[in-house]
Amino acid sequence: MAKEKVCLAYSGGLDTSCILRWLIEKDYDVVCFMADVGQEEDFEAAKAKALKIGAVACYIEDIRREFVEELCFPAIQSNAIYENVYLLGTSLARPVIARAQIAVAQKEKCQYVSHGCTGKGNDQVRFELAFYALQPSIKVIAPWRLPEFYERFAGRNDLLDYAAKSGIPVSSTKSKPWSMDENLAHCSYEAGILEDPDVTPPEDMWKLTVDPLKAPDTPEDFTLVFEKGLPKKLVTAKGNTITDAVELFLEANAIARRHGVGRIDIVENRFIGLKSRGCYETPGLTCLRSAHIDLEGLVLDREVRALRDQFVTFNYAKILYNGLYFSPEREFLEESIVASQKNVNGTVRCRAYKGTFSVLGRSSDTEKLYDASESSMDEIGAFSPADTTGFISVQAIRLKKYGEAKEAKGERL
Repeated sequence: MAKEKVCLAYSGGLDTSCILRWLIEKDYDVVCFMADVGQEEDFEAAKAKALKIGAVACYIEDIRREFVEELCFPAIQSNAIYENVYLLGTSLARPVIARAQIAVAQKEKCQYVSHGCTGKGNDQVRFELAFYALQPSIKVIAPWRLPEFYERFAGRNDLLDYAAKSGIPVSSTKSKPWSMDENLAHCSYEAGILEDPDVTPPEDMWKLTVDPLKAPDTPEDFTLVFEKGLPKKLVTAKGNTITDAVELFLEANAIARRHGVGRIDIVENRFIGLKSRGCYETPGLTCLRSAHIDLEGLVLDREVRALRDQFVTFNYAKILYNGLYFSPEREFLEESIVASQKNVNGTVRCRAYKGTFSVLGRSSDTEKLYDASESSMDEIGAFSPADTTGFISVQAIRLKKYGEAKEAKGERL
């Protein structure tokens, strides 16, 4: 009888290498799947390791373009952010990874998919909700939720010992056991000594960005051009013009990384109810999102912006964070994002310097909401200051009533 087949989301790291060996011990044929979402990884070496451990096949799928165009760019358009600080780098990658993994599982006629997500984190929810939406009949093996697995491997040291006994080479050591997740948008760090929220991350942990204190003493200026809220062009300080979506994102990353832009260290609320400490580097996305926000101040209608900020930005970020990308509410919100961005066209002149991103100026050839003569303190323009008297009088009607009521009650305002 043929063995049942599992498609395992494989990274080449400690957890998934041990899970691969464990699934083989459980008498499954295992097809490994690796997603190239822009992480700095030796994919061929990881593939060779998977096959050496015993995988029957290993797929490497390049999904960088759909990651940038279908996830990162809508996040920029909506200014998506979780709990006011986290730019959702991990969350953004999960939908495209899950979709590509299901495609491989279907090609290989796998009855199961598997992953190395912990039983306490967000990613197990993100992946599995995506799996079930993409292929409702699929079955999931989540080792970190199975007592026979997590009782055998109580922590990373047990995995390291198992790897050593099984001849599995890994880069993680007992002296540096923090977990990392990298993609084109960011790199995250958690676990190990980072679980104490009062421990300062060691300087050698940060992988992507230069220490802001050691960044160049000369700022680097560049220009971003947006069309309908989407980054369409980046012009470097040397005058090089980049228009391809992936190359533009890579260049924004390179500039921000050189100048230490995009580091954060936070405690966040996971979907399942636990609090978690995470350190994140999000260089290029930090610059692109900040430039987009700045341009909206120039070209976006006040009420459209307010409605988008209150309902779309918050809920889109929440949907991404909680793993509900493949849902009707996400489709609805993305249509709202597109509608809100019709007039977000223009140019932003930017600067990266010692850990900070700043805007030097912004302009638009097509949008005319900003009128310098009307706003100027040095000329009257088309706006008559006398009109403001009536505006203030109308706005004051209810406030006068409120003040009178407080006075009658003897209450101090």
